[in-house]
Amino acid sequence: MSNNILFLVSVFVYLAAVLLLYKFYGKNGLFIFAVFSTVLANIQVCKCVDVFGLSTTAGNTLYAATFLVTDILSEKYGKKDAARAVGYGVTVTILWIIGTQLTLLFAPNANDYISDSLVVVFGLVPRIAIASLIGYTVSQSFDVFLYHKIWSKTGSNKSGLWIRNNFSTLTSQLLDTVIFTTLAFWGTYPVPVFFSILITTYFFKAVVALCDTPFIYLARMIHPVDEEPKKDKGEKIQRRMVPVAE
Repeated sequence: MSNNILFLVSVFVYLAAVLLLYKFYGKNGLFIFAVFSTVLANIQVCKCVDVFGLSTTAGNTLYAATFLVTDILSEKYGKKDAARAVGYGVTVTILWIIGTQLTLLFAPNANDYISDSLVVVFGLVPRIAIASLIGYTVSQSFDVFLYHKIWSKTGSNKSGLWIRNNFSTLTSQLLDTVIFTTLAFWGTYPVPVFFSILITTYFFKAVVALCDTPFIYLARMIHPVDEEPKKDKGEKIQRRMVPVAE
């Protein structure tokens, strides 16, 4: 399967996974995806690939999908829960950095055959993960702030959903790309190559951001399993209320 097709498939798979986790596990499912994506994206970003003739990293698609998570939380539960997802991602990234470096400190025995490969992958972790940590914290926090700033102007109406979703995500993705690319790759590539990576990285993140628009409309209509109407003994229907964004 070509990289072009894999890119399109991965966009759909990751965005659909966000909705499925939300449907079956509610907002906890969104927290799960936020944690999962911060770990795997920090590994994927080490792999350079060509997609539609442009050089990028394999982690861009998954990482960009995390902005759908915070936007759904902002839309349906409010700023505090969106900020909580960011906090979970930050905490896991810190543990990821500590854990990988502790792993490298262990001396392999005579039967080991994978240590050298771990050195190659985990050896890149400190700079890549710290760059990711700073970019993630700043951009996701800004995304939550900007989403609610736009919310205050558009209200909870459905017609304004695409505006707050796209504008906040595209702006935050640009901020994240500049921070991450500069901290992770500045000085390791010639200047023209560096700017090429920066531009293509943002391009693919922007594509995912635009693709997630129909998914957030679907998320708005989804009632998670643990929030479905329930009947008591008197057959009275009780629905757990979902607070609107603050």
